[in-house]
Amino acid sequence: MSVSLGRGIFDAFFASIKSLFKRRYTLRYPEQKLDLPDGYTFDAKTQVGSPGVKGRHILYLDKCTGCSLCAIACEGIADCIDMVKVDGTWPKDKKAIMPQIDYGRCVFCGFCVDACPFDCLFMTPEYELASTDKRKLVYTPFQLGNLPEKKGLVEFIPDEKSGAHHA
Repeated sequence: MSVSLGRGIFDAFFASIKSLFKRRYTLRYPEQKLDLPDGYTFDAKTQVGSPGVKGRHILYLDKCTGCSLCAIACEGIADCIDMVKVDGTWPKDKKAIMPQIDYGRCVFCGFCVDACPFDCLFMTPEYELASTDKRKLVYTPFQLGNLPEKKGLVEFIPDEKSGAHHA
């Protein structure tokens, strides 16, 4: 018992000494933000999801057919996708309905991206979605169609020897 206790104390002491010599990582948020890798995507042909950050969705309006499979996939989990009627004529969407996402209820599982057979729904690495008004958390199809802005991004470099730091 005393040997394992001594070994545990030595391992903890060694880990803390080792961390003293690592380079520190401090981000001056909100002026600087992390430049995260690409968002989560799913290839329907190979049935493989790519690793990525699950953030705000992006909807390619010209590809969407209004099949509502994304809303069906979300139905049992968060029920945050509603199909809404949109104005205008769409080449592929004869019914003129598209998904609207309520980020107040979304759990960012990515099942809606997996269920989309036309590759029109993806997840971006945009993670700043907080709002004081619940109505601002509901994104219409046209808001989902806008690409996220990239302002003040800092590249994140994880390094095993010197610790995490930014360029």
